[in-house]
Amino acid sequence: MDNTPCDTAGPGVPMANDNALREQLVKFLDWRDAHVGFDEAVKGIPPRLRGVVPHGWEYSAWQLVEHLRIAQTDILEFCVNPKYKEKKWPDDYWPKSPAPRGAAAWSASVAAYRRDRKAFQRLAANPKIDLFATIPHGTGQTFLREILLVVDHASYHVGQIVTLRRQLGIWKTE
Repeated sequence: MDNTPCDTAGPGVPMANDNALREQLVKFLDWRDAHVGFDEAVKGIPPRLRGVVPHGWEYSAWQLVEHLRIAQTDILEFCVNPKYKEKKWPDDYWPKSPAPRGAAAWSASVAAYRRDRKAFQRLAANPKIDLFATIPHGTGQTFLREILLVVDHASYHVGQIVTLRRQLGIWKTE
């Protein structure tokens, strides 16, 4: 192991590794290498099936998409807003209705998810943000932890959307 002192980007993180970490986090937020990404998972879901809850399922595609949007927006807000107010779990994180009010509600939710994903990518890439620093108004969470939380949460629910689509017979098989 090399014990040579070097410039650091955060607690014990060499600058070169900091850039590589940031690049990987940006990629993770829109991951498509190991599995289907959000955009592909929601693409082409017919409006008539967006609110269907298949037998044995708890949620519809709409509820999963809207939950992803709400949670990601909430985590982003936590990261950037010192006046952040915590939401009530689970009531504030899941839509009550299994179906969107219409195509516009679906499109708005998908667009908002993409917009906030880009905001997270900018946050992850910003060298002025110390990824290992605790969020000042948090309870010990770091920016890195919150970014990884968003990635993990999205991965889980995107997988559910794909499985739900298979259940509904609207997923391509390759």
